[in-house]
Amino acid sequence: MKKFGTLASAILLLVLWSCNESGTKQRFLPPSTGGINSLMVVMDTELWKGEVGDRVREHFAAPVRGLPQGEPKFSITQIPPQVFKGATTYSRSVLFVELDTTNLAHIKSDVSAKPQKIAVVKGETYADLTHGIDSLASKAIAAFKKTELEEAQKRFTRSLSKDMAFWEEFGIKLNVPSLYKVGKRDKNFVWMDIQIPKGTMNIVAYAMPGDSFANDSTFVSDIVKMRDSIGKKYVPGPYENTYMITEKAFAPYIFPARIDGKKAAEVRGIWEISGYPMAGPFLTYIINDEENNRKLVLEGFTFAPSEEKRDYMFELEAILKTVDFDATP
Repeated sequence: MKKFGTLASAILLLVLWSCNESGTKQRFLPPSTGGINSLMVVMDTELWKGEVGDRVREHFAAPVRGLPQGEPKFSITQIPPQVFKGATTYSRSVLFVELDTTNLAHIKSDVSAKPQKIAVVKGETYADLTHGIDSLASKAIAAFKKTELEEAQKRFTRSLSKDMAFWEEFGIKLNVPSLYKVGKRDKNFVWMDIQIPKGTMNIVAYAMPGDSFANDSTFVSDIVKMRDSIGKKYVPGPYENTYMITEKAFAPYIFPARIDGKKAAEVRGIWEISGYPMAGPFLTYIINDEENNRKLVLEGFTFAPSEEKRDYMFELEAILKTVDFDATP
């Protein structure tokens, strides 16, 4: 009996230890909250009204490039630290700025909710805080944007289009919400769109030869020529002889990118209709698909007159970045 009692005690201790370990590893975190591209800024109101707040706005409320009107990178809500408790701590993207006896600037993940990114800046003086904000801003913005993109993708993957046009024409998978419909399809061209309250959101795809854009000195003008030729062929305006072109007044912004592990160029700018007063923003990815000796072009563009367009374009970016070159039908 004594041996049995000893064995039972050992088993009980093992079970309790296992439960404790399991509980530590599986700490429950509530789902994070907040609208897409919203940022909770936690800092004293006096700091917010002064130069420290100005520096926050300079970085995190800077205009998004490639939009016709100035719209901030994030929609900011500021609250003082004493209010940051309870449900407010579940915000998905948080910037915490505080005067303290130590200087630090870092990013934490999944502190009170999941997914969550909290950028923390502390310093002894106003100068320390502004320096910390400057040093952390680009990294924090990238972390917030990555989290926001993943959240946007998670939301629309709940109901995806079953249309096979992108697979049949280009051998790729693209996670497109089910409300988007194919409006035009041709050999080497697919156009899907969705009606929004005052216009449309659009996705187009086509391929260019692998040796396109070989000359760096003409890269920008070659992109404009490509877009204009595709627009003339496939994207008509409201009247005869009107069609989409790249805005003539300003050259588009171009950035290096990686899409599904492949080198790419990200192009942001404004489209307009040749011969008719219509315009809006576009986002284009020119992806170097060496395995298929082609440049695959994925583009999203929006027509929404008198409406803010940041979040529309963000959704299109989230969709385009789901492209999968190795998917099976």
